[in-house]
Amino acid sequence: MASFNRSLLIASISIYLTATAIATATATEIHDILPEYGLPKGILPDAVESYSISPTDGAFTVQLKRPCYVQFDDQTVYYKKNIEGKLSYGSVSDVSGIQAKQFFLWLSVTGMDLDTGSDMLEFHVGALSKKLPADMFQDVPECKSKASPRESYSESI
Repeated sequence: MASFNRSLLIASISIYLTATAIATATATEIHDILPEYGLPKGILPDAVESYSISPTDGAFTVQLKRPCYVQFDDQTVYYKKNIEGKLSYGSVSDVSGIQAKQFFLWLSVTGMDLDTGSDMLEFHVGALSKKLPADMFQDVPECKSKASPRESYSESI
């Protein structure tokens, strides 16, 4: 009986580790898919837990392990745990779940467009936009729990 329980435990651990490896491999693929849409892989942080993309209309959902901050040079960006939008070649529209700090305000990013002529990535925040060099987003950024010691995020935003 002890031998059977031990075998069952080993089999259960093996199945768990295999399932975890498959889930982890799947979660990181979104960074490899973004360049297929003409977008840099670093527009999403490294904490991706899962994602889905509709093959018909490009609608996507990305689930992060936790909400987090990313610093892109002088630009602080906040990612909620759930990010949604619509992918098309060189563009992300109808974005929800991403905010950028402008001056002292957190503003929702509503879209992104790659300008291949200038190699700039244009971020849309309502009627406003800001262009940043696309090469700033070539590497997948680290997801951090705080923006900086002086900044904090309020869920009411």
